[in-house]
Amino acid sequence: MKNVARIFTPVLLFSLIYLTGCYSDNEEDLYPNKSTCDTSNVTYTTTIAPIMQTNCNVCHSTAVASGGVVTDTYEGLKIPALNGKLWSAVSWTGPKKMPKDASQLSSCNLAKINIWIRDGAPNN
Repeated sequence: MKNVARIFTPVLLFSLIYLTGCYSDNEEDLYPNKSTCDTSNVTYTTTIAPIMQTNCNVCHSTAVASGGVVTDTYEGLKIPALNGKLWSAVSWTGPKKMPKDASQLSSCNLAKINIWIRDGAPNN
């Protein structure tokens, strides 16, 4: 009986460790219905302007240009986009973290903004 316990105990312990080590925490497996981030056709009009409308324009509009930044027009947004201040603020890598007093933009929205800036912030 001692021999069986001596063999069985390590096998059982190994099996428990092995089985718990097989747990998958891959995001696609955990959230299979979660939509993917489509960055295939990022434009100012259909992608960037709506992100600004939802997250930025309440404080940075033509009427209320907090910090002198305007995000509700292409002309106003192009300046901070091209000088690095937009990315610094929304990616939280600079001294000002935007949107102020709110959560950081989603990784999908950040990717879209980054692509638009990287492409030269076109008015499309």
